Amino acid sequence: MKKYLLLIILLPLPLFAQWNTSAIKLGTFIPSSAGAGFIVGYEGSHFFDPHFSFGWSIDWYHSNYTDETVVNEANQLYGVGVTQNQLRASTNLHDFPIMADINIRFPITPLAEVYGTGGLGFEALFISYNNFDNPSENDFKTAFAFNWRIGAGATYAIGNRSEVFGELAFHYSQPSWTYQFTDPNTGRQDTYQRSIDMSGMMFRLGVRIYY
Repeated sequence: MKKYLLLIILLPLPLFAQWNTSAIKLGTFIPSSAGAGFIVGYEGSHFFDPHFSFGWSIDWYHSNYTDETVVNEANQLYGVGVTQNQLRASTNLHDFPIMADINIRFPITPLAEVYGTGGLGFEALFISYNNFDNPSENDFKTAFAFNWRIGAGATYAIGNRSEVFGELAFHYSQPSWTYQFTDPNTGRQDTYQRSIDMSGMMFRLGVRIYY
């Protein structure tokens, strides 16, 4: 009888090593350069024990905005108030952070937990913008950069294998690339570096499934 009782007690312990999760996250991301926009993400995790998991995530963020840094550069070269300066700064971007994540959980009730999360990875940025010399022409660039993220959240179980959650996080990344244009005052070709500051806060809600 004691053997069966010990088996029942120990049986759940190995199951933690078999827990995997999939989560969908929807919310708002506010990077410094591009402003507030919609972000959607997927996260897959594996649990070592009930309080610690590791995994990976990928997000998609999209924004159409006017890059004020480019506006300022154009104002210095072409003069303030030139309508085409706004056209030069018109930017359409798609951002894809891909990260390795860890999560540490702290139970507060039988159904609710709070957690801390952190991640490291890289970022792929696909940018469509107007040519500096000829704003009627469209240019396309792909930029890559290192990124990191830290945040906190809370979960609430809605079933034996599912939960809802809310999460607030700070994300850091600064993809950049160089481009050339002809100085209208000297006729000389100059090289500039354009940096897109993708650092900012994000707030998301989501649902997580255990299997």
